[in-house]
Amino acid sequence: MTAPASSSSHHANSGLSVSAFLKLSVLAALATIGLKTAAWWVTGSVGLLSDAMESFVNLAAAMFALVMVTIAQAPADDDHPYGHNKAEYFSSGFEAMMILGASLAIIWTALHRWFSPQPLESLGWGVALSIGSSAINGVLATAMLRAARRHDSIALEADARHLMTDVWTSVGVAGGLLLVPLTGLLWLDPLLAILVAVNILREAYGLLRRSVDGLMDRALSDEDRGRIDAALQQLTSEHVHFDHLRSRRAANAKFCQLHMHVPSEWLLGRAFRERDEVERRLIDSVRGLRVTIELLPEGKEPVGVRQAEG
Repeated sequence: MTAPASSSSHHANSGLSVSAFLKLSVLAALATIGLKTAAWWVTGSVGLLSDAMESFVNLAAAMFALVMVTIAQAPADDDHPYGHNKAEYFSSGFEAMMILGASLAIIWTALHRWFSPQPLESLGWGVALSIGSSAINGVLATAMLRAARRHDSIALEADARHLMTDVWTSVGVAGGLLLVPLTGLLWLDPLLAILVAVNILREAYGLLRRSVDGLMDRALSDEDRGRIDAALQQLTSEHVHFDHLRSRRAANAKFCQLHMHVPSEWLLGRAFRERDEVERRLIDSVRGLRVTIELLPEGKEPVGVRQAEG
């Protein structure tokens, strides 16, 4: 028997939904593209150009994430009896690949400028526009990270962390560019661009690793597993015990399966009532948990388990 938790919905009871935040992310990406492109246009800085290119990645990633989250919210059907939650992992994986492509393009542009340095102009305006775009991304990324924890959404978390990386990238580029007129070192501009590329390469690796991990049915976190173990320990008695617990997660959906052993002389109705209580306690202990419990008479194991142990 599988019991989905009422709290496993992709929307929290309060605050904006995942889709709403991703729509805001699309709007923020459009705004920052305009500001950062203007910053590059007035300065000619390849560092600011690299920053603007990352905003195009933000836009593409937010749009793809919005599509994947919409798919993930679709109810289970005959072809996908466990739902579509894993679509979110495709979103974070796509974002990682987009970040990777942007970083390589930034490095190529920066190396060209390294060997052909050019003077920078109107740095004050350029830095101001870049900082303005960072403020937009910073406010939104902070709100999205909080929402990602509420919704248990890896797609929203990936987009938020990418935006936060963009914030620190912009601040670093702007601060570094202010040193160019003070030092006269034109190579600082392409160097900053390369550092930006290396930083977002690191972000791409982290997102890609988590996406692949999620698609391979990773077990629940140690924290969630600890809550399940604690609940089962409280429910274990001289008549009832549990074993063969397995767990996995798919984005915000969490699953656990286990065997529940009861005395063979118990009536079926009593065993079912006890199992319902176990399911309720487990669901209360872990948000979004879906529980499957196989009832067994004491001392018996399913054929598959006996064969595996033999």
